[in-house]
Amino acid sequence: MTDRRPVLVVTEADDLTADMVIRELNRRQVPVARFNPADIGAALTVSARFGSCPAPVTGQLRTPSRTVELAEVRSVYWRRPMWPAFDHLEPDDARFAAAQARYGLGGTLYALDGPLWVNHPLRNAAADYKPAQLAVAQRLGLTVPSTLVTNDPDEARSFVGDHEQAIFKTLRWTPYQRGGVPVTGWADPVRATEIDERVAVAPHLFQAVVNKVADLRVLVVGREVFAVRIESGMLDWRKDYSALSYRVVDLPDRVEKALLAYLAHFGLASGSFDFAVDEAGGLWWLELNPNGQWGWLEESTGLAMSAAFAELLTQGVAP
Repeated sequence: MTDRRPVLVVTEADDLTADMVIRELNRRQVPVARFNPADIGAALTVSARFGSCPAPVTGQLRTPSRTVELAEVRSVYWRRPMWPAFDHLEPDDARFAAAQARYGLGGTLYALDGPLWVNHPLRNAAADYKPAQLAVAQRLGLTVPSTLVTNDPDEARSFVGDHEQAIFKTLRWTPYQRGGVPVTGWADPVRATEIDERVAVAPHLFQAVVNKVADLRVLVVGREVFAVRIESGMLDWRKDYSALSYRVVDLPDRVEKALLAYLAHFGLASGSFDFAVDEAGGLWWLELNPNGQWGWLEESTGLAMSAAFAELLTQGVAP
């Protein structure tokens, strides 16, 4: 009997990576309902009942083209959703409505006990703390660069001065403008003489620079592992994608096992890992992005990443 349970794809309107996965799901003839939480009240409706029926949760989620029975959801691909801001309302009303949308729609989806999440947003959030990432990586036997998280300027100056080269990295990417121009946080070199009392305002992350010859991006989907070596010659390869070249590589068995254990630790079905590669071929842990981009790597290497996501979502069970 054909399984007609739908897969929910939750993402913003323009998401080429989600499109790649949806095409693979369509090839498998798996029903898909795509929506963006920002469309609540306009092109998205949710109705859920609790306590008055045999099942803990019943109800429907409706878009202009799909009606989904909540109890029948097979899996949820939580890609890049946008929550509504209600800019047309007064500020207090907007904050109130935004909270009701997040806790009403989000809470209803979280209440479902049947679907596989790739990944559950609460699990993503827990895995997104860089200090926790560093500690878990070391516990699993991965090599972690010397790192300091502090808001003590003296500690920061001492740490940076103790290393031949050091960088500053944001603890979390945050939308930011300077002089009305959007800026982003790269891994930037820092000298002890540049550190002043402004560091005391909030914790900062400083890290010793790895003497690297290349970078490694590893995508894990279920138990499928895709490792791509990135050649750039840059401290932060994200600054210029046009200057990158790629090569598919195999991971050492112990590293692959550590990454699978890493995802299991945080309850994730997928994640994108970044490493620096030194001259001896050693791998230095940099970070995990629980919901990182990977579409451009599939296009550049031919690796079947979107097919792996589609297969995982089709199976609807944790690896």
